Amino acid sequence: MTPIVKAFFDPETFTVSYLVQEPEGTACAIIDSVLDFDHASGRTNTSSADQIVAYVRDNELRVEWILESHVHADHLSAAPYLQQELGGKIGIGDQIVSIQETFGKIFNEGTEFQRDGSQFDALFRDGDSFHVGQMRGDVLHTPGHTPACMTYVIGDAAFVGDTLFMPDFGTARCDFPGGSSETLFGSIQKILSLPDQTRIFVGHDYKAPGRDEYAWETTVGEQKALNVHIGQGRTIEEFVEMRDARDATLPMPRLILPSLQVNMRAGQMPPADDEGDVFLKIPINKL
Repeated sequence: MTPIVKAFFDPETFTVSYLVQEPEGTACAIIDSVLDFDHASGRTNTSSADQIVAYVRDNELRVEWILESHVHADHLSAAPYLQQELGGKIGIGDQIVSIQETFGKIFNEGTEFQRDGSQFDALFRDGDSFHVGQMRGDVLHTPGHTPACMTYVIGDAAFVGDTLFMPDFGTARCDFPGGSSETLFGSIQKILSLPDQTRIFVGHDYKAPGRDEYAWETTVGEQKALNVHIGQGRTIEEFVEMRDARDATLPMPRLILPSLQVNMRAGQMPPADDEGDVFLKIPINKL
């Protein structure tokens, strides 16, 4: 089955959100949504998510799932807002619990912060399946970038989050807590074992050197042949050496601190204080 895929690109965070629709029906899923956040002012807005809301309503679609490929470190999720506006269940990989444990400590969240994934409606394990109308989705656990990264394979389309980028840009960094370049290599092999014609939709694009336009769709076959980090039979030893050296030069994402606090809560803000005000924490020398 070939689902209809509509991409929504956010130039502020270079994130691609997807709406995946059954080809002969109205059921759909939303993958990796964005809540706009101005770091300087601490203000949020829903401009990016509202584009998805408008598309769903204009096309009279029915949202069944709001999926996260992982706990994003570069943008805030709009999942609760989309659920409020459109319905659907929020899903993520079951290893979210390890992310919550790690960052619950880093952000000193205390015992009131639940570390069991209960903020989400569904926790997927490797090999699980779900349905979007008549379409079946299969879940692959693809850690390495983070311990909780998932790839969603829906029909002939694979939504890989940050695991892979476009072939001319390469692969995801692995230097966040719980990340591993060796693990990422194995996860990529799992994705590349899908049929060559499988469409791959990446979670971000930054324009590789020499490319003037953003892009987010490729195929398994193209990744095997052309990916600058893992293509043409690169060995695990070569990959790990390259990936670790490259990661050592990368700065932390600009929105990592607000993003992790919100996204490990399924897109919800931390609890308000007695005055009804919400605050995010800035841990010093923790990352």
